[in-house]
Amino acid sequence: MEARLKVILLRHTPDPEETVAMAAKLCYSPSDIEILKERIEAKDQKAFVDKLTRMGHMSPIEHASFTFAIEGISRACSHQLVRHRLASYSQQSQRYVSEEAGFDYIVPETIRGDKELERYFSDFMSISQKAYNHIVKKLGDSGIRGEEANQDARFVLPNACETKIMMTMNARELLHFFAQRCCNRAQWEIRAMATEMLKLVKTTAPNIFSSAGPACLKGLCPEGEYTCGKIEEVRRFFHEI
Repeated sequence: MEARLKVILLRHTPDPEETVAMAAKLCYSPSDIEILKERIEAKDQKAFVDKLTRMGHMSPIEHASFTFAIEGISRACSHQLVRHRLASYSQQSQRYVSEEAGFDYIVPETIRGDKELERYFSDFMSISQKAYNHIVKKLGDSGIRGEEANQDARFVLPNACETKIMMTMNARELLHFFAQRCCNRAQWEIRAMATEMLKLVKTTAPNIFSSAGPACLKGLCPEGEYTCGKIEEVRRFFHEI
């Protein structure tokens, strides 16, 4: 069955922008922690957080972290995601979770728009499912069951197979992640996921993420000759979300 993207912001550092402001001001203030805390809580930190990002003083932003639950993405997408190493991940296991009842999968838009390709794609998913179930059954007949069977049967599952993952990133790494993965040059699936994540954190910490998005929001496109050529369109889109 075809799966759909779903992103939930499960948890985040309480008062993330106050936490960032406290970390930054501690670097420059002779005050003790309690006095510093009272001063920061007593005023709006928007201007100060804006100043931090403009100055490029990014280490205090690492003190704010965000935890997401993500489902409806393919294994192809999650393989890209976990390349961002400054994060923590917990992913649904194909070893301990059987796919015998039927795995969900992701269909690219380019395939969904073509009836012949969509039928071919769907048929291949069915073949993969039958192969998986056949291997599990045959291994079971020889006494190999549970995760021992699953871990070998999963070799026939496609990259399209849906997965679920929980991810925690600090705000500084999220800014880098958005710069890389919200870009039109990023693969469409991880770009859609990153954009949904950005919408959620912008609501929670609007000052930290006020100018977050692809790198071209802050200057020239870094892709050079590989640019998408839509810089103004991209800027309008991300300034409006």
